[in-house]
Amino acid sequence: MILKAENLSMRYMRRTGQANHFYAVRNASLELRPGTVTVLMGRSGSGKTTLLHMLSGLLTPTEGRVLLGDTDLYALGDAPLSRLRNEKIAVVPQGRSAIDSLTVLENVLLPGTMAGVEDKKTARHWLEALDIGHLADARPAELSGGELRRMAIARAMARNPGVLLADEPTGDLDDASTRQVLDVLRDAARAGGAAVLIVSHDSEAASCADVMARMDGGTLSVMGDMKAE
Repeated sequence: MILKAENLSMRYMRRTGQANHFYAVRNASLELRPGTVTVLMGRSGSGKTTLLHMLSGLLTPTEGRVLLGDTDLYALGDAPLSRLRNEKIAVVPQGRSAIDSLTVLENVLLPGTMAGVEDKKTARHWLEALDIGHLADARPAELSGGELRRMAIARAMARNPGVLLADEPTGDLDDASTRQVLDVLRDAARAGGAAVLIVSHDSEAASCADVMARMDGGTLSVMGDMKAE
C-alpha cells in the first residue's frame, strides 16, 4: 500500500520577533512505495522528524494531506486513526519509547496486545534477529541505549507493518549493529513488501536506499530513484 504526502506543511506561531509564524515543513510531497526504502537526510532542525510525525498520523499538518492508499489519515476520527496506525504503520521513534514496568518481550508485544493479537513467536524471532533475544525477560532499565533502540525496531517489525517509519534508527549503535539494523530495515522492504522510510544523519543509511531525499530548512527535495540509476 502506498503512503503519499501531498503538499504537507507544518506552521508554528511565534510570540516574539518580526514574523508571527514559521514553517517547520513547507509544501512537502513524497510517495513511499511498497518494497522500497526511502532514506531522508538533512541537518538537525531541518524538519525531518516533523515530516515523519505527519506521515505517521501523529501530527496533524497545517496544510496538505496524507493518504494511505485511498484513505486520508487526517479525515479520520481519533479512534479509527489509532486503529489504522496500529495495524498498518509502525514507527521507530528517535527517543526512548520503552515502558519500564514491562519486560523487553512484553514491550515488543505491546502493539499486538493492544490489538488483541499476541504473536510471541514472531516477537522472539525479531529479538533474536537483532541479537537481543537473551534479553527478552529483562527490564528496559537494564538495557543500553543501543539495545533499547534494537528493541524498538523489533517492536515495529513484529507487527509486519505495511509502512515502516524509522527516525534515526542507527543512533547509539556501533558499526556492526548499524549494518545489522539497516539490513533488517532493507529486508522489511525487499522480503516483506513494506514501504520503508529511514530518517538518518548516518551516511551508511544511503547504502540501502532505493530513493534518496533531503530536508533543508523545511523544504523537501527528492534527489532520485537509486533503482533507476
